[in-house]
Amino acid sequence: MSVHHLNATPETVVWGRFSAQIDPVLTIRSGDSVVVETYSGIAELYPPEGSGMTVSPRLKAINEAVLPFRWGHLLTGPIAVEGAMPGDVLEVRIEAVEPLADWGFSAIEPFDGTLPHDFIMPERVLSHISVDRAARTAKMPWGTTLPLNPFFGVMGVAPPPEYGEISSREPRKHGGNLDNRRLTAGTTVFFPVWAEGALFTCGDGHGMQGDGEVCVTALEMALEGRFTLVLHKAGSVAERALPRAESSSHLISMGFDADLDEALRIAVREMIAMVCECTTLSRTEAYQLCSLAADFAVTQSVNGEKGVHGVLPKSALAGVEVRS
Repeated sequence: MSVHHLNATPETVVWGRFSAQIDPVLTIRSGDSVVVETYSGIAELYPPEGSGMTVSPRLKAINEAVLPFRWGHLLTGPIAVEGAMPGDVLEVRIEAVEPLADWGFSAIEPFDGTLPHDFIMPERVLSHISVDRAARTAKMPWGTTLPLNPFFGVMGVAPPPEYGEISSREPRKHGGNLDNRRLTAGTTVFFPVWAEGALFTCGDGHGMQGDGEVCVTALEMALEGRFTLVLHKAGSVAERALPRAESSSHLISMGFDADLDEALRIAVREMIAMVCECTTLSRTEAYQLCSLAADFAVTQSVNGEKGVHGVLPKSALAGVEVRS
């Protein structure tokens, strides 16, 4: 299988939108790998001159190109997979995620975030955070050093064509702004395919993030990801309406809704379905197992459509008959 490289340039990125009508910038075959370069930040979010933090010429070139802007996520793609059609499932294996910059930023936006009325301010509060790529750490402005846990806040395929162009802000059934810190290197995400070619896009690099992403930003920074994309034709795997994921040790379900309670209900139903698909447990037994062994957490509460993810250790399925 081939390995492709997709750099972030004015010709290969989009600002904050998904659509089945966006032409692919790269077409690959099922089983191919692709190394994708991503950046974050409009020009006003650059670190100040003399800070010792380096802004990539590629990020400068993208901002200087004044591309159409829908939302603040800078996304690389889309990548088409030959033969992908609606009803298929795209398996995205996250092989590696590496920091590309020696800095990132975190911001509080006026009247945004989980506590918009607790932090009323006339303008953005912006912090630049230095990153030690070799040590894989970041130093906060107040002196604390925290370990990196890099992942892509946004990953997804094209939405159904009837959606038209939609913002990247809200996570929906095509994926998008998942903001799920569990989706790190070594994890595989499964996306239902809604449009010809699948049209996988990623970006919104996060150096680290807590569950909830409460102030509306993570450590926003440039990342490089290596993905292997595998196409499963309709009928070859269980039909899926939402993205799901798994690692070597855990099953990961996701639910999205403007109502946090409903997002939780969706995430629980998705986990029950995952357990029933891979084992002979009944729905009732799987429901009990979720209550005993699965953790459900708020993925993010700041993007209109809120997210909840469930995490079930595969060790909780030991001794259970597995479906072939």
